[in-house]
Amino acid sequence: MMGFEHIDSTNVADVGGKGVHLGELSRLDGIRVPDGFCVTTDAFQRVVAEVPSIDARLDLLSRVEPDDRAAIRDLSADIRRAVEGAALPGDLVAAIGESLARLGEHASYAVRSSATAEDLPTASFAGQQDSYLNVVGLAEILRHVRRCWASLFTERAVTYRRRNGFDHRKVRMAVVVQRMVFPDAAGILFTADPVTSNRKIATVEAGWGLGEALVSGLVSGDVYTVRDDRVVTRAVATKPRFVQASPGGGTRDAPVEQRRQTQPALADAQIVRLVRLGRRIEAHFGRPQDIEWCLVGDDFHIVQSRAITTLFPVPATDDQENHVFVSVGHQQMMTDAMKPLGLSLWQLTTPRPMHEAGGRLFVDVAPVLATPAGRARLLGTLGRSDPLIRDALQTVFDRGDFLRSLPDDGSGPAPAGDAPAPIETDPAVVTQLIRNSQASVATLRREIQGLSGPALLDFILADIAELKRILFDPRSSQVIMAGMEATWWLNDHIEAWLGEKNAADALTQSVPHNVTSEMGLALLDVADTIRPHAEVVAFLQRVVDEGREGDGFLDELAGLAGGREARDAIRGYLDEYGMRCAGEIDITRTRWSEQPAMLVPTILGNIKNFEPGAGKRRFEQGRQESRRKEQELLTRLRALPDGEQKAEETKRMIDRVRTFAGYREYPKYGMVSRYFVYKQALLREADRLVRSGILREKDDIFFLRLEELREVVRTDDVDAELILERREAFRSYEVLTPPRILTSDGEAIIGRYRRDDAPPGALAGLPVSAGTVEGRARVVLDMAQADLEAGDILVTTYTDPSWTPLFVSVAGLVTEVGGLMTHGAVIAREYGLPAVVGVEQATRLIRDGQRIRVHGTDGYVEILA
Repeated sequence: MMGFEHIDSTNVADVGGKGVHLGELSRLDGIRVPDGFCVTTDAFQRVVAEVPSIDARLDLLSRVEPDDRAAIRDLSADIRRAVEGAALPGDLVAAIGESLARLGEHASYAVRSSATAEDLPTASFAGQQDSYLNVVGLAEILRHVRRCWASLFTERAVTYRRRNGFDHRKVRMAVVVQRMVFPDAAGILFTADPVTSNRKIATVEAGWGLGEALVSGLVSGDVYTVRDDRVVTRAVATKPRFVQASPGGGTRDAPVEQRRQTQPALADAQIVRLVRLGRRIEAHFGRPQDIEWCLVGDDFHIVQSRAITTLFPVPATDDQENHVFVSVGHQQMMTDAMKPLGLSLWQLTTPRPMHEAGGRLFVDVAPVLATPAGRARLLGTLGRSDPLIRDALQTVFDRGDFLRSLPDDGSGPAPAGDAPAPIETDPAVVTQLIRNSQASVATLRREIQGLSGPALLDFILADIAELKRILFDPRSSQVIMAGMEATWWLNDHIEAWLGEKNAADALTQSVPHNVTSEMGLALLDVADTIRPHAEVVAFLQRVVDEGREGDGFLDELAGLAGGREARDAIRGYLDEYGMRCAGEIDITRTRWSEQPAMLVPTILGNIKNFEPGAGKRRFEQGRQESRRKEQELLTRLRALPDGEQKAEETKRMIDRVRTFAGYREYPKYGMVSRYFVYKQALLREADRLVRSGILREKDDIFFLRLEELREVVRTDDVDAELILERREAFRSYEVLTPPRILTSDGEAIIGRYRRDDAPPGALAGLPVSAGTVEGRARVVLDMAQADLEAGDILVTTYTDPSWTPLFVSVAGLVTEVGGLMTHGAVIAREYGLPAVVGVEQATRLIRDGQRIRVHGTDGYVEILA
């Protein structure tokens, strides 16, 4: 047994998250916590270890898929029955009896579970195990302690652990036994707004009697919001029922007398006092809290506090100014969490200062947003790319209480995307830029060979300057902007002159030098090589069915008829594109060259869905469609007043966009090629560190920043605890969804499409590739799991270049994240796929297999069936 007074943050393994929090709370000045004690995890282990066949039962449970509800229900019920019937050792019974005698053996108690993976900063597990109220007498408390232990194996708790990667054997259960208070009112306090995430707004929910009425959903409680010691909103609910203690133990619900049903449960002064207590608790634990409270007379008692784990973290700043953070991931089509090595390399690559939070990167645009000229440039640039970000930024500024409007003084930073100097329409410029990049990567491969230890890390850090020289070559920026400006010019002028939207989409099909679209077509050529060899096709299908990993299957191909040709075709593809993968801006992500089996499902899909020669035909069809569209537009323009001049201007812009548009994809290809060379060298160094006993695993280096890794290599010493902490933090970041816009108050600002041209029920988005298509929606979250057929419409969260091989198989594209010039939009236009991006919650609102219609010209999606 451990009394609350003996428990602190070091005892989480003994008393679980809830027990630790109550111990910490009980020692805070001004915080009243009902007395109690914890039955420790040691007691749980002693008792459960004696349960017959427990190891075999847990083995079975650990092998069940998290979606197999029937198996989980049966196995967990069996374990629960066994635990509830377990005998308790005499010394444990005596210890619980002594603790009760100290606190009052005839008093009423709450008996609550406190698992070691519960109420943690990274995973709350709220409500996953059971709690029991108004338990009286030693025998009943012993029975409910066993029931709490058994609740570790409820169906919901088991499923939660399986989905979040927690081992059933490593989660242990303590039990909190706490004196009951019988409140006049009770409820929940969130020290940050649970809807907007604003850390400066607290939310209080309150009802009559015990808080179980609110938790169970029996009644809706009053809801109050508080900012700066002032109640700013109040919604007083009708509260017809409440939960109270039953005379014989347990609880019951009862009617509230008529006159009190619509009365507020708390006065304003009480609400403000409660929030102040919450702020004190929040300051102690260092993060926003979800607090359960009871009001007895005029005294607040705190019965539980845990971290709010659903809030996206706020980027750290060293001042008290207001900041507005724009998500980098939404610009780069990589909204997944990144590991520290990936974050640090990206920050070393980019010229703009970036803030980290939740494994993602953000740029603070507050200084630019505050000035009229800066605001116009920023909203104009982002407005073309992502209307949701533009609307969110406009919303922040329009409030008038978060950012002060500053005069233009010319000292602010120029935003990315300012138009560079003009450039002539010369294909040789693009050819030379590509040659320069290729030569630089070849030099890197040659010079990095044989380097190790500090010399390797010093070389990589120095080479980043060469990476940036190539990536941010002014000539390269001129080419990209020239292509984008020509696209905008064509869309604006053709719509004004001919009333046709997004004309540039058809004109940019099959442009030269688009390395990403070429990559998708090249995989069709690989399929052509493999298709005639049935034995090879069958073997590759087994690779998929068996979930094979690594590249060993490539060597096995050599023994099959046609296998050598298949192997050489795949390896040739990997030589050209194997540095790519989903989320490729994070150097730590697994590349196709490291895991070639990731490509096999797409290759098999191409074999099934296409005829030989499809790659070349696809490119030529796009080129012919572009040429036909050009002639059609020029003919129509010549029929207008001043038609010859309009046609001449348009022809110049068509030549310009076709000369430059394809190059936009190349700088990222060059950067990722360079990243992969770095990664291969760093993994060789990691292998040396593992063999030397400095690192436990090769991928430990992914949880160190590049500068930290250099220190590890220099000193042959590493902080193993730091790596472990970062692994755990990364696991918690993976489940978070980053907002497009986040303020320094922690508020996630939601942008909206301000339009009314979509039919009722349609899902609004940004039109990025013209046309309308109807087909079966395939909701795909992992490229390797895609099972696509011709005519399907791909629906996913985001696409980066690695998804391009799937584009050749589909008829349309819908994504949750994206902009007019992001990779998915560019490739959709080149392949002639109608596409709508930035469709909020598309993967949840559209079900796999539903029939949908994508309006790529107007920017909305209709769900048909």
